[in-house]
Order: sequence, then structure tokens, then C-alpha cells
Amino acid sequence: MKELAEVYLGCKVDSAVITVPAYFNDTQRQATRLAGEIAGLNVIRIINEPTAAALAYGLSNNLKGDRNILIYDLGGGTFDVSILNIGEDSLYEVKATAGNSRLGGEDFDNRLVAYFIDDIRKTQGKDIRSARSLRRLRFAAEKAKRALTSALEAVVHIESLSDRTDYIGRVTRTLFEQLCSDLFKDTLISVERALMDARLQKTDINDVILVGGSTRIPKIREMLTNFFDGKEITNSVNPDEAVASGAAIQAAILSGEQSERIKDLLLIDVVPLSLGVETARGIMYKVINRNTPIPCRQVKEITTLEDYQVSMTIEVFEGERSLTKDNHLLGVFELHNIPPVPRGVAKIDLIFDIDANGILTVSANDRSTGHQKSVTIQNVNRLAQQDICRMIADAERFKNEDDEDRRRLESRNQLETYIYNVKRSFVENLEKLSGEECADMIGECKDAIAWLDDNPDCLKEEYERKMSELLKRWSLRIKKFDRAMHRAKRQRNCSTETEMQQTTIEEVVDENIAI
Repeated sequence: MKELAEVYLGCKVDSAVITVPAYFNDTQRQATRLAGEIAGLNVIRIINEPTAAALAYGLSNNLKGDRNILIYDLGGGTFDVSILNIGEDSLYEVKATAGNSRLGGEDFDNRLVAYFIDDIRKTQGKDIRSARSLRRLRFAAEKAKRALTSALEAVVHIESLSDRTDYIGRVTRTLFEQLCSDLFKDTLISVERALMDARLQKTDINDVILVGGSTRIPKIREMLTNFFDGKEITNSVNPDEAVASGAAIQAAILSGEQSERIKDLLLIDVVPLSLGVETARGIMYKVINRNTPIPCRQVKEITTLEDYQVSMTIEVFEGERSLTKDNHLLGVFELHNIPPVPRGVAKIDLIFDIDANGILTVSANDRSTGHQKSVTIQNVNRLAQQDICRMIADAERFKNEDDEDRRRLESRNQLETYIYNVKRSFVENLEKLSGEECADMIGECKDAIAWLDDNPDCLKEEYERKMSELLKRWSLRIKKFDRAMHRAKRQRNCSTETEMQQTTIEEVVDENIAI
């Protein structure tokens, strides 16, 4: 491609903007960038194919004003749908993206191949098994599919397909549509999901753009017209060239082209899957939510789970489920040299940074020491493209179950945090209270922790009942403890600053209930 471009342009080509399917993960994007570098290209940007198509459409039609555009991209092997908003100031903002990377023109070909194999079995009594015969049959099926975009019937004639026997088969457009009807309908599921994620109704969509060779199938166009209540489907964009045109427009913008038509264009893309880390009890703590505009940077505060913990394992996941066991692990790194302090005292800044190419870098920074560790997610651990849509579908299907698991584990974590905070407060102030009283309270805390260890799978209501029980049983002791602490402060004539730093257990209780 680089050589072809140089011959056509008559000059050296050293930079490129490359488009990829919207659901390409970091590994695939990194591999694409590497391929460009091997070819001697400086890959200045990687953008999603539907987004590029929207750029081409918006510029070719000189769109003005606030418009919502849906790009329906059905190619040979993947299907993507994206919704963009074109603002008054030529801002192209991706609102949502969805798709099915296991669906495309090849699936339609396979349905025809299966039909022809069955027809041969019925008419000739033969089973087509050899790789050569299947390859010839698949080529004929693709040719028939193309013919049916303009004709009502296609004839397949293959000489010496099997045992020197010719095969002649016929398939009508109606039969083809029946064979692939479920696949066609599956594309609408992704369209509905994108609309829901963008918080838009069908009536809010101003333009529907078709991209990809498979969108030439008449049934696809008819189905989309009916779905959008008779809205005319845009035919002004060449489905084979729209993506390349959009990439050229983006390249012109990035290279500083001062044309009046593109000088004010600005493109904002989004994250296809939520990103986060594993917290206590395997809860997925989302740092960046799905469909967040990129480039983006999010900083979240995390802390230690155990007393006097000096290192932390940070596991980065992608997915939409509440528990990390149902999501996909992207990468792991270790943060060492954390000061040995009680559980919950250490403050660690967790930083997620996604660049304009959609490539993720995760880092953790210990506030007290300044020690930092980071990782760029680009290894083969990334999720396979064909599994992403399945994960999103699973998240929808198991939403209620996941929410219940999350609430149950949050109740357990809240109870555990409360117990440890009470225990720490008494341990740190032994000299201010009677030994017997402190020992008794610390013993009860240990018993409560042992109960948690023995009951890891209780219902949410049981953890809440245990929390209420402890709050009621310990309330008098906590109030007595707080009065003792206030007396100690007055006796020592503490400075105002020290008083502000001292937190009572009652305040800790309130804080943990709010979490």
C-alpha cells in the first residue's frame, strides 16, 4: 500500500492514519501500529472505521448544526455500529459504539455453502468433504451472494466439483434472505444497544450511513428503513471508499492542512469497554466507564486491604460485569515499598490514561513515598475481538444477578472495614483506657472478624443484620471511648491542628456506612 501510494502521488510517503474496526483491542491496535512501522510509516493516528466514515459523510455533505449520525458498518468479517453527534462548531463526538465481531459477509456465505452441501446430498447422494471442494463451493457462494444484490435469482455452476461430477444449483433472493434472516436481525440488537448507550431514540437519528460491502444486500437496507420508521437510508457515500476518505480527512487535519473545509473539524472517540481493577472480594472497580470519550485520564484513590501491607498487586480488567471473575484480565503489576501502616491508612493514586489511539497505560503512585509503578496494556493477554460482544451481552443478561453479588460483597466489605476501624482505634489508644476494657473490646473485634472468615457467602441481609447488631452492642463503649479521648485532649491541651487530625469512631462509622 505504501508503494502504491508513492507511485500514484509521485512522492515519498512516510506517515499514515490507519483505520481499524471499532472493537479492536489494544493488542490489535499495537500490532497495526507495528505493521505500519515495519513498512516504514510513521503511524500518526489510529481511528475507528465507523468514525472515519462519519467524517467523510459530514464533510462531503457540508453538514451544519446539531445532528446525530448512525454508522452501520457491515463488512466481510465484522459488524460495527457507532453513533456520532456533529455539533455546531464542527465537533465530531462519538456517543456510543457497539457491534458483533462474529458477524459479517462470510457468515452469509457459509449459510449458502451449507444450503448447497445439503442440496448436493439430496440430488446426488454425495457428501462434500474435501477442502478443495469446499473452497470452490465457498467461492461460488460469495459470487452468488453478490449477484443477488441486483438480481432475483443466481445460478451456481461448478465443473467437476466432486468425483468429476458437475454441480448446478439455483438460489433465489427470497431463499437467501430466509437462510440469513436471523443474522440480519442480530445486527439490529447492536443498533438498539448503541441507541440505548447514547441515550437516544430512533427519532433522534438524523442520518443513517451504510458502510461495508455487505450493506449492498437489499434486505439489509429494507430492514433498516423499517426499523427507523421509514427514514431514508443515506446512499451518498460509497460504502467501499468512505472509511479511506475519512482517514484521509483525519490525516489532513493532523498534518496541519489549512483548508477552510477542515480547519475547524475536531474528532472525539470513545472507549468500547469499561476498564477497572479488582478490589476486595473480587469486585470490579470501574475506573473508566464504557463509551467514555478518548483521550482521557482518570485518577482514583485506593488503599491497602491488610494491616501493615508493604506491597500491592494491581490487576487490570476490561468488561461490564460486577465481579472480575466474569471479566477479562488485561495485565498485572506490583507496587512495592508501601509504608507498613494499618489497613486503610495508605493512600495510593491509581491512574488510567488512554491516548488518542485508544492505548491504555495504568500506573499507581504511593502518595507518602512518591514511589510509582506503571504498565502499558499491549500484550497478548488482551481479549480476543470476537469475545467482546459476548461479554457485553452477558453483562445485560446477568445484570440483576451481578448487582445482587456486588451489593452483598459491598455490605461485607463495609462490615469488615467498620470492625477493623474499631479495633485499630482501641489498639492505638491502649494507654488512655483501662487494660481490661480494651482487651475485652479487641477480643470482640477478633470474634467478629472470625465470624466473617467463617461466613464468606452470607446473604446481603445477614451482613446488614450483623452490622446493626455490632452498632447496637458497641455504641455505649464507643461513646465512652470518645468521651475519654476528649478528656485526654483537654488534659494535654492539644493544638487545634492535632484535634482536627483526630477522628472519632462515631465519625468513622458514619463514613463507612456512606461508602
